[in-house]
Amino acid sequence: MTSTAIDDARHLPRRAAAAGWIGSAMEYYDFFIYGTAAALVFGKVFFPDSSPASGTLLALATFGVGYLARPLGGLVLGHVGDRLGRRNVLVFTLVLMGTSTFLIGCLPSHASIGVAAPILLVVLRLLQGFSAGGEQAGANSMSLEHAPEGRRAFFTSFTLGGTQGGLVLATAVFLPIASLPEDQLLSWGWRVPFWASIVVLGVGVVIRSRLTETPVFAAEAERDHLSRLPIADLLRDHLGSLIRVVFAATIASVSTIFSPYALSYAVNNVGLSKTPMLWVVVLANLLAIVMIPTLGMLSDRIGRKPVFLAGSLGLIVMTTAFLYSISTGSYPLIFITGILMFGVPQAATSAVWPSFYAEMFPASVRYTGTALGTQIGFAFGGFVPSIASALGGDGVGAWWPVSLLVAVICLVNVTAVATGRETYRVPTARLGLDRTPLAQPARAAG
Repeated sequence: MTSTAIDDARHLPRRAAAAGWIGSAMEYYDFFIYGTAAALVFGKVFFPDSSPASGTLLALATFGVGYLARPLGGLVLGHVGDRLGRRNVLVFTLVLMGTSTFLIGCLPSHASIGVAAPILLVVLRLLQGFSAGGEQAGANSMSLEHAPEGRRAFFTSFTLGGTQGGLVLATAVFLPIASLPEDQLLSWGWRVPFWASIVVLGVGVVIRSRLTETPVFAAEAERDHLSRLPIADLLRDHLGSLIRVVFAATIASVSTIFSPYALSYAVNNVGLSKTPMLWVVVLANLLAIVMIPTLGMLSDRIGRKPVFLAGSLGLIVMTTAFLYSISTGSYPLIFITGILMFGVPQAATSAVWPSFYAEMFPASVRYTGTALGTQIGFAFGGFVPSIASALGGDGVGAWWPVSLLVAVICLVNVTAVATGRETYRVPTARLGLDRTPLAQPARAAG
């Protein structure tokens, strides 16, 4: 092997992690601006005939509609990713998400074209969800299969760090928009972040198109070991792992309580200002960006399960504290609890699940298994803001039924993770193939 080839191989894990981070940030920028707009604007723009509370509930429901398309996206894109490779699918998901988001910004309001406006909104939201269904699983597979032994969680965690970066960017873009006079916000202001996605799309496509296919997938293709029908192999040989991922993945629902539900609760129920609440989201996610790779590194040393379980249990306590703090109207308390909630226990779960889920499957069905399992679990999360709004109602006291809902979600995750197999010591080539404990591999340099 030439020195150039050796140098390229040494830098591939970093390039894959960077591409996962940047690509996910670009894609989830698009996804999160929808959540923010649904909480603050869409009720008035697309559902003006409803009461303020009902309009907000309907708008949040359209946020959830995108999650219905995620399992289908995971199934279709996972199949293509396991058959034809990870890279091309990752470019496609970005193009689909960016185009759909741009077109949402071009939609006429209900006042202009009537009921066709919310119908078109739902169609484009479904396309967003289809794209997101294949995004994270592909980025996780790409990063994990390029990562050196003993450092898989660290490199794979950058995909989830990218989603936090996308949320920070989306929220930061909305900060000046949210301060516009209401007539300008409702007419053209909310559209600007959606139009900006065309720039995001261009950057992401350039970065991802320069990636090489993973050595694990290339080796499977060379030996003609690729699955002809990944979903059939998955259901026949790895159904238990798929079901475990589905239940464990419900933990992602908690992030939709943090945003957009908490934003809607604070503004519409308690009467707090939009701008401080948006700043809580920005600062909490900035902390998460730092903590996610740090906690991923920790899980490479002590195991996936201890970090994951600590994060899930911590979310029960900190989400309750955050929602209660909103009900008090105390901004200092809201900032402290919100930043800690999302920046520490939520970051712990985000740091571990990309590697933990992917490590349950062999390379031949990894994309399909991770995509389908997570997206079925995430589909429930898409409707959690609506469920929380219905459970809590319109009053200031809405926080405590929602905190109970979060506790149930976290305990489902704890059960799924605690009864699963620890995978951090299993060599990459043996993942999903061997059910017996294996020795810790030597840590690779780089």
